[in-house]
Amino acid sequence: MERTRARATVFLMLFLGNLGNALEVPLDPKVLEGLPQPPTITHQSPKDYIIDPRENIVIHCDAKGKPHPSFSWTRNGTHFDIDQDPKVTMRPHSGTLVADISGEKVESYEGVYQCTARNEHGTAVSNNIVIRQSRSPLWSKERNEPIIVQEGVSLVLQCRPPAGLPPPIIFWMDINFQRLPQSSRVSQALNGDLYFSNVLKEDSRNDYICYARFPHTQTIQQKQPITVTVLNLDAINETVAALYNETDFLSDGSAEERRPTFLIPSGSSSSKMVLRGQVLELECIAEGLPTPEVSWSKVSGEFPAKRTSFLHFQKTLRIVDVSEADAGEYRCTARNRLASVHHTIRVTVKAAPYWISAPRNLVLAPRERGNLICRASGTPKPTITWAMNGIPIENSPKDPSRKVEGDTIIFEEVQTGSSAVYQCHASNEYGYLLSNAFVNVLSETPRVLTPANKVYQVIRNNHALLDCSSFGSPIPKITWFKDSRSSTLDGDPYVLHENGTLEIHVAQALNSGKYTCVARNSLGISENHVYLEVKEPTRILKQPEYKVVQRNRNVVFECKVKHDPSLIPTMTWVKDNGELPDDERFVVDSDSLTITDVTENDAGTYTCIMVTTLDQDSASAELTVVEAAPTPAVVYEQPDPPTDLELTDQKPRSVQLTWIPGDEHNSPIYIFLIQYADSLHHHGHWHNLTMVPGAKTTAHLKLSPYVHYTFRVLALNDVGLSNPSLPSRMYKTNPSAPDENPSGVDGFGTEHDNLVISWKPMSGHQANGPGLQYKVMWRQKDVDKEWTSVTVANVSKFMVSGTPTFTPYEVQVQAINDYGIGPEPAVVTGHSGEDLPMQAPDNVQVLVLNSSLAEVHWEPVPPKTVRGRLKGYKVYYWRERSLHKHNPHHVEQQVLTFSGNKSHGMLPGLQPYSLYLFNVRVFNGKGEGPASSNQQFETPEGVPGRPSFLRITNPNLDSLTLEWGPPYDRNGRLTGYTLKYQTAMAARQVDIATQGWFIGLMCAIALLILVLLIICFIQRNKGGKYPVKEKEDAHTDPEFQPMKEDDCTFGEYSDTEDHKPLKGSRTPSNGTVHRDNSDDSLVDYGGDGGDGQFNEDGSFIGQYSGKSSARDTAGGHESSEAPSPVNTSAMNSFV
Repeated sequence: MERTRARATVFLMLFLGNLGNALEVPLDPKVLEGLPQPPTITHQSPKDYIIDPRENIVIHCDAKGKPHPSFSWTRNGTHFDIDQDPKVTMRPHSGTLVADISGEKVESYEGVYQCTARNEHGTAVSNNIVIRQSRSPLWSKERNEPIIVQEGVSLVLQCRPPAGLPPPIIFWMDINFQRLPQSSRVSQALNGDLYFSNVLKEDSRNDYICYARFPHTQTIQQKQPITVTVLNLDAINETVAALYNETDFLSDGSAEERRPTFLIPSGSSSSKMVLRGQVLELECIAEGLPTPEVSWSKVSGEFPAKRTSFLHFQKTLRIVDVSEADAGEYRCTARNRLASVHHTIRVTVKAAPYWISAPRNLVLAPRERGNLICRASGTPKPTITWAMNGIPIENSPKDPSRKVEGDTIIFEEVQTGSSAVYQCHASNEYGYLLSNAFVNVLSETPRVLTPANKVYQVIRNNHALLDCSSFGSPIPKITWFKDSRSSTLDGDPYVLHENGTLEIHVAQALNSGKYTCVARNSLGISENHVYLEVKEPTRILKQPEYKVVQRNRNVVFECKVKHDPSLIPTMTWVKDNGELPDDERFVVDSDSLTITDVTENDAGTYTCIMVTTLDQDSASAELTVVEAAPTPAVVYEQPDPPTDLELTDQKPRSVQLTWIPGDEHNSPIYIFLIQYADSLHHHGHWHNLTMVPGAKTTAHLKLSPYVHYTFRVLALNDVGLSNPSLPSRMYKTNPSAPDENPSGVDGFGTEHDNLVISWKPMSGHQANGPGLQYKVMWRQKDVDKEWTSVTVANVSKFMVSGTPTFTPYEVQVQAINDYGIGPEPAVVTGHSGEDLPMQAPDNVQVLVLNSSLAEVHWEPVPPKTVRGRLKGYKVYYWRERSLHKHNPHHVEQQVLTFSGNKSHGMLPGLQPYSLYLFNVRVFNGKGEGPASSNQQFETPEGVPGRPSFLRITNPNLDSLTLEWGPPYDRNGRLTGYTLKYQTAMAARQVDIATQGWFIGLMCAIALLILVLLIICFIQRNKGGKYPVKEKEDAHTDPEFQPMKEDDCTFGEYSDTEDHKPLKGSRTPSNGTVHRDNSDDSLVDYGGDGGDGQFNEDGSFIGQYSGKSSARDTAGGHESSEAPSPVNTSAMNSFV
């Protein structure tokens, strides 16, 4: 029997009823294909629909059902015949209306619309949709008279904007479109008027302009500017004096201070009504001098902190999402240093109808019973009425199996053919609610939807969930059997859930085996087999230990692991939660980590992680690096373990741990390490929890839910870590909903038509409670609005099949356990699988740059044909043959890859004088697309290779014969050969300075000179007479000159043969030496050669000039092309 391996799979269920015996219909296409279904409205326009008169009117109405429903509309309560209006069309397979209002009066399409969707099983209706066009009327023409006001008095600048739909947004600006500054003295009221608690001289200006922005049409209109002039008392007196014979009517001085009074609202109290769920805005604006400050209070209660805000410099109180609890009396107080004034606003909260329990679709089998419940609340209490298939239920055909009792319809002994759609209508004076719910009567034999022979793998001591998703009408009863089917599985350790899932809270090895799920109703029976494999947990037997190591020493962390032999483990080491340094000093073995030549940078926390396909285990240890120190005179040892551990201040997620330190042994304790063991999830395995300074003996520990804690404490000094203390007593925390969601969420495709959603499984410690599952959600990005989801357990990935190729998807994974759901998960964007590219590059061309380099150009393929992430392009090219007839046929295909969206590339390393073929292919993450058609090009001639061989034959004293073979790589048509040679003698003379006899000769000459110098010194200091004159006259040899007596130097040596050639040189009969371009002479190096010098080995070291800058100084090692005997003589003459 072939088994389908998986760890868990759960089908997405659509809940269609609200009773214990109501049926759940899965969204399995194979199941839904044959099931009849009354219509259900899936999308409709809002009740109050304000349209833009510049655009077409689109009124949405979509529904589903089996068979697909047909649609009709009413307008203002009467049938709306779409065929009679050529401007109105209905979208195919939908009830959505589209009205082309170009050139039409929009007013003629305003009204109340309602959509009806019907098939043979019932009729569903939409809300009443009120269509109104947005309006942004012009400001009425008016002339604003200048306002002259005394400094210190209050002032109100009225805006009075035109009434728009929706109402406009008001703001004040100047003529330069800059917002007018507002403060506690000057502020804008909710009706748009601008209030001055008192005016100042600087308030004078001629450009107070009120603007109205109509949000639906995004148009802005402005009021005519208002001019305000503020005069102080002196200016007013001067004006009055000029008019009335210089008589002062006002006293001198500044404006008088006055008590606060309210500009709005008027009186000492007022009232305000607001609807539940809307925004409450209360406003108090006061005048006075100095400027009054406004504050708020609630007479009988407190403000809802999270829903309350104060705007406009405390003058406006704003409460969002109003509830009945917000009703009551609110008091605003305005005060300055003279007095204070109060105003009380009595707020009443009314409520349009809202759902307590909306009716839900009901699927029943024949002769079953069920209820439709419609409960709504509101202020005043809403009226509940029922309709069937859009007709008031009192006017509908009588049905003896149906009874209406207020907000409930009771069905008993329903019969086949009594399917219908019921409408519940709840209304009061502030609004209404309308909900459709169908009753579908079905007769279906049981079907088990869980794939057959599925294998579930779990770790021992974890919970296991075996699925048995089923469908049938009446609802099938699920029973489970194991192996021999001797008895049903019910009771400890098994739990049978209402959806048919069998749960084993703590799976053991004996629970492994074959399980049979049986679904049975009155119409038939169906069964399915699944398999459970319980694996041994992965455990770290020997954890790495805390290490204190001297610098430049070695350290070894051990990590010995035990795991289930059928699972493939992977061992990973990390440092400080990151990768290990890329350093050869870090050596990872199968069960250890060795660090050689430790440095200060190696200090940190090292963790070994052993991961299998089902679980993982990890352990950490800290490395501390210290300087090498001389051995102290006293004995230092690691501390004794702490004692007397006690738990106090016990709370659901925290506890206080206290202990008594052990003996320090001459080295102060500077850290206590607190560890814990979890006997519920990892029995006997200790984890590091926290560290506290050595001066403390208490620690406040933060705990996680659903953990059976046992604590122990270790002490650390400069010597090392103590042995662990004895464990504390066990402390159990209660389960709760997950605090986090899985990490590492990713979406990718393994095939062209799937999307694999993967995540890092959460540990039992992270689960916060039993029954850990994952809610996997996905939707096509920018296409789907609603999420599709499944709930799975014991897996780390889920595959979505039937996706379009390489399409972006948004995915989420949320943790769920028996106590609730985790927080809102983050949205991750992934892509479905790639497919091979469909198209080859076009317009492929080549440009030959030289004999070994060519440039290829192509036109990139359209992005849609890539069907994946574009990785780049590949150029396949090969040398078809050489253009020379002697060279063999040679084909070696080569590939060059050009990453990214390139359109050209270079082909280097080509063979000259050859014919090449090539093609271009695009590739993505899946592979390569088709190749372009083969193109060819020829490379020009290049430099030939060296001759295939060179042999010397017939050597004589003055001649020899050379033989050579043509090169293997001709790289073109050969036109000739160049012969170069040099004499061996020149090369030998260059090495004369390294010969033993030459070194000995030089040493002898130096010794002789030293002896002569000593003799000269002795002769000079004798003091006797010496017939120098006679001696000089006796030696008349012109080639010999004696030493000079006064400076102990030899007389000058004159070579009368300087003009003669050196011995051994060859000279033509005319006494001149001819040279060609390859001759070397002193003349080539500048001057007449008098400045030239030679080294002891005879090599020329004079300063070059003239042609010397263009020559190399390698001497006799340089070769020349076909040198003549004259050239050789010239060279020899320099030796």
